[in-house]
Amino acid sequence: MAYDLPALFGPHGWATWAELTDRIDRSTLTAWVAAGSVRRIQPGVYALPAVADDWRVRVRAAVRACEGVLSHHTALALWGLLPPGGPVHLTVDLARSGRGPAGVVLHRSRDVTDPLRRVDGLPVTCAERAVVDTWGRPHGAHRSDLRAAAITAVRRRLCLPRQLAGEIERRPCLPGRAALVDLVGLLADGCQSELEIWGCLQVLRAPGMPRFTQQRRVTVGGRVHRLDAAYDDVLLAVEMDGAAWHGSREQRERDIRRDALLATVGWQTLRFSYRRLTGEPEECRREIRSVHAARRRLLLGGVH
Repeated sequence: MAYDLPALFGPHGWATWAELTDRIDRSTLTAWVAAGSVRRIQPGVYALPAVADDWRVRVRAAVRACEGVLSHHTALALWGLLPPGGPVHLTVDLARSGRGPAGVVLHRSRDVTDPLRRVDGLPVTCAERAVVDTWGRPHGAHRSDLRAAAITAVRRRLCLPRQLAGEIERRPCLPGRAALVDLVGLLADGCQSELEIWGCLQVLRAPGMPRFTQQRRVTVGGRVHRLDAAYDDVLLAVEMDGAAWHGSREQRERDIRRDALLATVGWQTLRFSYRRLTGEPEECRREIRSVHAARRRLLLGGVH
């Protein structure tokens, strides 16, 4: 009897042993596997060769085979915070064995369901848990990529800094804990990129610099604008422009319009490029101090 394999395996190209043997006999499935027309990708899970190496298919198959919650690097990939690939990471109950099938890394935990979320219908740990889990057990991920994942998670509102801090609090022995605590503190202060972190630590918070507010909200014409750093006493804004985001002509034009709009309610804006902030931090500090002092004289009548 001839079978239509794509129809048999469905739109995603994979199915379980139980689903397949409801419609075909076991010897037929075994023969297909031996011939290479079907591949066993997890215990009890089979796929057509065309999709057998697809990362998302492997992820779904691992969930079906191991009945865990996707976590660590895999969870970050599903949240869009790391590129997909590598072994599938699953967290399972503490009572389960920690040995997983080929291509699957199992992590044992006593609170598997507490951080459970759903992404594309799949069980996934929450973004803050995934960041902290992977920070402690990176499995080949670079620390710079994990920093970027934490920053992006907060900027995209997948989690809050206080939620990251809560996860860290649960892990007193987390490898690299101090560095992550420092990063989360900067995110809680309002930093939203590595450039803002650099500018905050190396320029804005340097000795002798005036006090400022991060991510200051200013409403003009019914629209809310966020200032990277604001000196409210003199209505001075400092913007830190990353090369990737602010390098296009269109974005520069938007920046000019935004600065002009803020000027209508009294704000002066200083903009510093990535090159200037990282290559000439003292020049940036000197310029901020100079403009701040000039505006104090202008707006406050020479008050010091």
